[in-house]
Amino acid sequence: MISASELRRKYLAFFASKGHTVISGAPLIPEHDPTVLFTTAGMHPLVPYLLGEKHPAGTHLVDAQKCVRTDDIEEVGDTTHHTFFEMLGNWSLGDYFKQDAIAWSWEFLTSQDWLGLDPSRLAVSVFAGDRDAPRDDEAVQVWREVSHKQLEGRIDYLPKAKNWWGPAGQTGPCGPDTEMFYWVGAAAAPKTIAPGDLATSSDWVEIWNDVFMQYNKTAAGVFEKLQKPNVDTGMGLERTVAVLNGLNDNYLTDLFQPIIRKIEELSEKKYGAGEETTRAMRIIADHMRAAAFILAEGLEPSNTERGYVLRRLIRRTVRYGKQLGMQEKFCSGVAQSVIAAYRETYPELEKQQLFILSQLDVEQERFEKTLQQGIARVTKYADDLRKNPADLDAFVFDMYQSYGFPLELTREELVRHSIQFVVEDLKEAFARKYKAHQDLSRTASAGVFKGGLQDHSEISTRYHTATHLLQAALRQVLGTHVFQKGSNITAERMRFDFPHPDQITPEQVRQIEGLVNQKIQEALPVSMEEMTVGEAKKQGALGVFEHTYGERVKVYSLGAFSKEICGGPHVANTSEVGKFTIQKVESIGQGVKRIRAVVQ
Repeated sequence: MISASELRRKYLAFFASKGHTVISGAPLIPEHDPTVLFTTAGMHPLVPYLLGEKHPAGTHLVDAQKCVRTDDIEEVGDTTHHTFFEMLGNWSLGDYFKQDAIAWSWEFLTSQDWLGLDPSRLAVSVFAGDRDAPRDDEAVQVWREVSHKQLEGRIDYLPKAKNWWGPAGQTGPCGPDTEMFYWVGAAAAPKTIAPGDLATSSDWVEIWNDVFMQYNKTAAGVFEKLQKPNVDTGMGLERTVAVLNGLNDNYLTDLFQPIIRKIEELSEKKYGAGEETTRAMRIIADHMRAAAFILAEGLEPSNTERGYVLRRLIRRTVRYGKQLGMQEKFCSGVAQSVIAAYRETYPELEKQQLFILSQLDVEQERFEKTLQQGIARVTKYADDLRKNPADLDAFVFDMYQSYGFPLELTREELVRHSIQFVVEDLKEAFARKYKAHQDLSRTASAGVFKGGLQDHSEISTRYHTATHLLQAALRQVLGTHVFQKGSNITAERMRFDFPHPDQITPEQVRQIEGLVNQKIQEALPVSMEEMTVGEAKKQGALGVFEHTYGERVKVYSLGAFSKEICGGPHVANTSEVGKFTIQKVESIGQGVKRIRAVVQ
């Protein structure tokens, strides 16, 4: 048996032994990328460096990255899907390429000093080639060499949909990948595989992925060879731990078992005792793990953007907790088991424990009132719905969209009022409206910032530097308790969230705005130094100090006015920012303020 902590430790130690610098994972809430709500992959925080920017830690990097994805939240409840997960990754920024990446992958997987997997239970896939790029015979040749032909007969050629990454936007770096699979079938692993087996057989489970970014896709759709290609790899911690321990259920690993046991205690039910009970427990365990990590970064539930995702996770938990008969404020009880399980690896959970638990209690209480109101609403309209069954699907969707009332609960209440309907028809109608609603939401959010990940356009750069000026001005006018809790930049405006317990007066707004414009007019030089986290702290730099103490970071100074740990981008001089105007100041939660501003 191998624990998650052991796998995480071994992975970092292995690549450190190969000359990689172990770097800290980035926050779940991206600091300088307005295009996404959360960090969604291990490579996400490193995009600027994959595009050519110099990383303070060098060209060989390795880390464990916290990630959140909610695109397939409805799939959570099976054995493998999660909203929060950890990605282990190593990178070469324009240095080593396929030979070393593949050789190290094979060594880590099969060497008795590391994972010691049976080579006969491993198989790999490579890019099959198409009109844009040729078949990746180079990767195949390396696999044959490093495995001493032990993979012969188990190399699968798969199309771009399976074995190609990128680009992140319409243009940019991209390339083929090679994926590693482990046999989990009941029978002995086959000595050879048929073409396409790795894409279709559930007995072969992907555990690792090496991406070779060797092309640049141009605006004309041409794939040009990069002069300095990169390597980006990813190993999902949850799935790999399960596979290595012979488990077909991620929730049976040590990552989830302490959480599951807490749910069993609170619900007085057993995991595995029926399909619906097991599914509900998985959803609760997954969602409370994700919610705890998001809350640890200071985010509060709300009706927009990241706050809405967080609220949805908590409310789905309440819904399934009620299904299991869980009483009182059980969300915070489950979250305590998450904090206990992860406190050593992610100390920010314990540091923010009071905030996490109190926010969960408040949100659960708020949603329980919503549930009571929803039940009353169904009761009120029951007679009308019996008379006009054609309005049923619209009513069900309105209950969800406007009142946050889940489909399952609405359906249960309708049955209680003897309202006849075909379950599948109701589900299909709801699904159609929900998909239309999602499409509208995606259309609305698509304009968050056009241009792909880590936009470095002129207006984005000006706004980014303006956030540094604003934070320094806020601390000077309101006090040093102010720090950035969140920011968002679009082509039209910037938004900055920060803690402040009191109302901000019109005079203070004028002072803040005036101070920012004063520093813009002073034409302060913007400079950058690379230093260790310890040195940055000694110099009074602001930043998210999740980095390890000896790690090197970039520190940007705007004259003597502002000094922050940051990854950029920035203008060269504050005079380039333009005129700064505060448009709105508002309260968005208990003790949290938001400023919306523009530069012209």
